[in-house]
Amino acid sequence: MVFYKTEEEIELIRQSALILSKAHGEIALLIKEGVSTLVLDKRAEEFIKDHGAVPSFKNYNGFPFSLCISVNSTVVHGMPSNYVLNDGDVISVDCGVYYNGFHSDCAYTHAVGNVSEEVSHLLDVTKESLYKGIEKAVVGNRLGDVSHAIQTHAEASKYGVVRELVGHGIGRNLHEAPEVPNYGKRGQGLKLQNGLVLAIEPMVNLGTRYIIQEEDGWTIRTRDNKPSAHFEHTVVIRKDQAEVLTTFDYIDKAKQQ
Repeated sequence: MVFYKTEEEIELIRQSALILSKAHGEIALLIKEGVSTLVLDKRAEEFIKDHGAVPSFKNYNGFPFSLCISVNSTVVHGMPSNYVLNDGDVISVDCGVYYNGFHSDCAYTHAVGNVSEEVSHLLDVTKESLYKGIEKAVVGNRLGDVSHAIQTHAEASKYGVVRELVGHGIGRNLHEAPEVPNYGKRGQGLKLQNGLVLAIEPMVNLGTRYIIQEEDGWTIRTRDNKPSAHFEHTVVIRKDQAEVLTTFDYIDKAKQQ
């Protein structure tokens, strides 16, 4: 069932999203060579709890961490570990916050030190594809319009768009209907209405779109072991322009320090 949110509920999601966005900024301050991904996870959990919220991912279906941290060829659902970041790595940080009864969800892929030009371009295009999708997330459009916008922008650079993993509705539950694929046809799928809150999240690979799941049951990697990127915002469907509840502003400020 698709749940349309009231303005009061959207305000609560906005508050959750603000804590989440600030948490991303705190994590971004720490991302550099020599830092382990476990350090990032610990900081995220501390920050979220200090703000009276709960990490959405912690213990979700048994997942033991607050962050999904996916490095290089890991697409999503990577587990924080003692792995130490190296110059040239790319690291996707996916985080969720539960606050006042509502979830928010946001992801960002960072470059560590100096990455290759082709990897930098992958990050740029994946981030752009997120905003291309958001542009179509307005009342009267179809879900396929969002999906098609993401797919066509990413595939114009000959990148692989992951199909097995999708965005989703979000609210009282971390994952709600509808699913939001990153590929699709214009004019197809659910008709978008005011108050629908979606987590839109393109996952785009430098090479093949095909993926494999590791034995831990969580970690998803590219089949060809080439890098992947992942960007995500929580947004509300509105009449003329989608309202983006999460923001990358705190990440941008952290990168300037």
